[in-house]
Amino acid sequence: MLTRENIKNGFLIDMLKAGGGIVPCLSEEEIVASRDAAIAAAPEGEDLWVFGYGSLIWNPAFHFEERRIARLHGYHRKFCLWTHLGRGSPDRPGMVLGLENGGSCVGVALRVHRDKVEEEFDIVWRREMVSGAYRPRWVRLRTDEGPAHAVAFVINPVHPRYAGDAREDDVIEALATAEGPLGACVDYLNNTVDHLDEMGIVDRPLRALRKKVADVRAQGA
Repeated sequence: MLTRENIKNGFLIDMLKAGGGIVPCLSEEEIVASRDAAIAAAPEGEDLWVFGYGSLIWNPAFHFEERRIARLHGYHRKFCLWTHLGRGSPDRPGMVLGLENGGSCVGVALRVHRDKVEEEFDIVWRREMVSGAYRPRWVRLRTDEGPAHAVAFVINPVHPRYAGDAREDDVIEALATAEGPLGACVDYLNNTVDHLDEMGIVDRPLRALRKKVADVRAQGA
């Protein structure tokens, strides 16, 4: 499981490098440049937010001041990224979530104090941006307490691990069977659905997918 400490210590980068190049890894300079460009493009004079739609909901690993349920228009949550080293292996890759174009997505907005942005965004970038599979975007979220400007990590459709056209059966098989150094894919799926349910966020496609994955696992037991 990812922690603040092992992210800061370069665990993810070391894991990718140990994979012999099967998963591309951004350089230190590229990660820092991406982080700094995002901070420079942020709205001035405001505390900044991070939008969580998957594991950032239940294991953010960075310090934040406030959490709100938030809706992002223009993107939807989808299992669309192969993972060969995190929650999978080269022989049996797993899958994790990304934000795809279209529709909307309800997740959480996590507020980072302006004075701590550089430190906390460094944690976020070393977690989400080590392989370049996502693209950071400043987006406007709707919350019951008012709008929030947040950075959201949307899928990079030209990345070699992009899986937007994967067949549903292949997605289900990956989620049911794959596991790696960060744990099993089924745990990633279940944690996401469970925490969405706890917050009263209904994601029917994700619930249906969990049922199909559970059926496959039961058949293989």
